[in-house]
Amino acid sequence: MKLLNDSLMLLPLLALAYTAVTSLQYTRNDFPPDFVFGSGTSAYQVEGAANEDGRTPSIWDVFAHAGHSGVAAADVACDQYHKYKEDVKLMADIGLEAYKFSISWSRLLPSGRGPVNPKGLQYYNNLIDELVTHGIQPHVTLHHFDLPQALEDEYGGWLSQESVRDFTAYANTCFKEFGDRVSHWTTINEVNVFALGGYDAGITPPARCSPPFGLNCSSGNSSVEPYIAVHNILLAHASATNLYKKQYKVLLSVLFFSLPVSHMHCIIFSSASISSSFITQYKQHGSVGISVYAYGVVPLTNSVEDKQATARVNDFYIGWILHPLVFGDYPETMKTNVGSRLPAFTKEESEQIKGAFDFVGVIHYMTIYVKDNSSSLKPNPQNFITDLAAELTLFGNTTFENEHANTPWSLEQILLYIKESYENPPVYILENGQVTPHSSSLEDTPRIKYLSSYIEAVLHSLRKGANVKGYFQWSLMDVFELFGGYEKSYGLYYVDFKDPNLKRTPKLSAHWYSSFLMGTQHQPSHASS
Repeated sequence: MKLLNDSLMLLPLLALAYTAVTSLQYTRNDFPPDFVFGSGTSAYQVEGAANEDGRTPSIWDVFAHAGHSGVAAADVACDQYHKYKEDVKLMADIGLEAYKFSISWSRLLPSGRGPVNPKGLQYYNNLIDELVTHGIQPHVTLHHFDLPQALEDEYGGWLSQESVRDFTAYANTCFKEFGDRVSHWTTINEVNVFALGGYDAGITPPARCSPPFGLNCSSGNSSVEPYIAVHNILLAHASATNLYKKQYKVLLSVLFFSLPVSHMHCIIFSSASISSSFITQYKQHGSVGISVYAYGVVPLTNSVEDKQATARVNDFYIGWILHPLVFGDYPETMKTNVGSRLPAFTKEESEQIKGAFDFVGVIHYMTIYVKDNSSSLKPNPQNFITDLAAELTLFGNTTFENEHANTPWSLEQILLYIKESYENPPVYILENGQVTPHSSSLEDTPRIKYLSSYIEAVLHSLRKGANVKGYFQWSLMDVFELFGGYEKSYGLYYVDFKDPNLKRTPKLSAHWYSSFLMGTQHQPSHASS
């Protein structure tokens, strides 16, 4: 009887979802065959089991337990650590083609380096196997605001170049253990926001800042630390990417033809002499990228000054990360405005960083107005915003606490900007979604309107030549949000955090996304126990 009642309750939602899909001006088939649609989460936000099976704290654990996210932390979260099979079934049920998740560095390597934690290794192997079994591509992020606290305590984390060595070793472990099934790797999640939140404003892990720029600052230097952290992250990213290319992505055929003719018979007739570990190193065909947070930007007025300030915003937010990767150095505007506080690449570092990526991950939610504020370029004190020399306000009378303004043209603007400014690299939209209060109705029509319009913007970008390869909605289910904890929701599935079983229930948006992906009036599983 309960199943019948649940089904009857779903009928209005299914009808609404079907109506929303049939009113679209595009279908899944309008996208290229190799274009992938997915959804995402991250380790700390969804896994739970924070103190189980050998995992040690990350900087996000410490940040949350210090009360920066309100009264909550993600010790349990959605408990995907124990419920991964059930969650993969939900993904398959709505037709997800890919799942973006992150690996908890401190679950896999509890000390940040050294021995692998067998339980952590087993969990990620199980999760990846479950995804592959259900025909879902695993897209893996290696760092999502969660550096091991052990490394933060030991040498200051990303403020030390020792992090380059340890991140490369961690990435190598992941490539070796999971690379036979994972073909899409993002090294660091939204580098720019991580640095600005964590080392300038002090509102994200590791909560470092200095007056007058940050909130409740106890340690840090907002004038220099964001630039140092990004510099080391770029070096770490390049080191890991180049390692992958050299040790894992080289094809056997390339090795074969690079050998002298006199040695070819060794491979042709004595293949058994090649060790299995050697072959493993050279059989992967994956790609490695990095992700940036990108605002849509609009000059507040048509003045030359506001237009120049808008260009600076793109340089400071996007170019800060992409310019070194494409051209080998920071944008000239940053070098001029930041001066000696901006670390310099050596010639060798520049050569290592330039071209050290296979794709760019774009994270986008909001659009901002930009007003010139060149008067902020004064001697002291300085931080990223004063260096930027612009005033930023959210578009559409919105705030960070409310629904995002629906400005799909902003995503198209970003994709075409990257196309024109950075040699049209492959791009994945790795996060895009609409926020609502967690207490909102399951009939989340604002989320459907947002997603449908932004996906259409991606299609427009593709038709204008942007090299977009995939789109990931944020998030698969309600998770522990960086801003707002359990009070804010982006999920396709509602999670009842008061239920001991953390019951998952599909929202209207889950039905809509499923209908779009499958091209049918499809019904996801109603709930889980």
